Amino acid sequence: MQYIDTALDTLKLEKRGLEALIEAMGNTGPGQLGHAFMGAIDLINASSGRVIVTGMGKSGHIGRKIASTLASTGEPASFVHPGEASHGDLGMISARDIVLALSNSGETRELADILQYCGRFGVPLIAITSGENSTLAKAADIALILPEAAEACGQTRAPTTSTTMTLALGDAVAVALLRDKGFGGADFKNFHPGGKLGAGLIKVSDIMTGNEKLPLCSPGMAVYDAVKIISEANFGCVGVLENDKLTGVITDGDLRRNIKGGFEGKKVREIMTHNPLYITPGALAADAIAKMSKYNIQALFVCEDKQPVGILHLHDFLDLGVV
Repeated sequence: MQYIDTALDTLKLEKRGLEALIEAMGNTGPGQLGHAFMGAIDLINASSGRVIVTGMGKSGHIGRKIASTLASTGEPASFVHPGEASHGDLGMISARDIVLALSNSGETRELADILQYCGRFGVPLIAITSGENSTLAKAADIALILPEAAEACGQTRAPTTSTTMTLALGDAVAVALLRDKGFGGADFKNFHPGGKLGAGLIKVSDIMTGNEKLPLCSPGMAVYDAVKIISEANFGCVGVLENDKLTGVITDGDLRRNIKGGFEGKKVREIMTHNPLYITPGALAADAIAKMSKYNIQALFVCEDKQPVGILHLHDFLDLGVV
């Protein structure tokens, strides 16, 4: 139990740090974190270049993640190591860029050349630091000052709570920028074409079976004939059209529930499920599989203005890795 107690203490301390950050962010008066945060977003939005993220040690690891998050959410960004910057990589920073420098103390020696470079060439500088009166904070055009919070590791003061807060603040910057730009799932897919995430952002129209193979019937058709369509199409269902609109569906489950007494003389309208679920072709594949999972169905019609234009089956998602 000692290990669990230690883990809980660590998480509680880091949670307090995040709570302090939330409280500080809510203060939007001059000189407060919320005010500085809004200024930082405006400054990045006004830039025509990239966000150059930099930091040393643990701050550098956090900086790489922040740069990656910014880049994946539509904000051009790169990470520049401060040590490498002093040996030629300063040339990667242009006058159109903005530098986001991370240092808990604000006194990281390795950042000195980048700070001087920004001042010399007028490159806007945003700082994330706990050192309100530090060299970094004073050099920055905008300083995002982290509130006081105890490091989770106690006496060693190794970066723990402070890196968690810095990472969270970097995420807040990325999300604020993407929402301001109206950056959505379709845009996100362009930067994440591979893997399960990218697959979930594929549109329904990209994977649906087109209307030339749709299993469809009319409400007055005999159930026996509808069963033939279900068997031949191999989707486990048939859609019911009335005035070219999807008004019903018969699934394998509907057939099982109504099999007692047989289907002799019965019409489709007598056993179909009315007002069936459907999805639009512009929806994301992830939304389609979520709907199918919620209602425990294996096939879903794709409609425009209730007119069927395609159909999805659970098998369509297996190769994509969405399920």
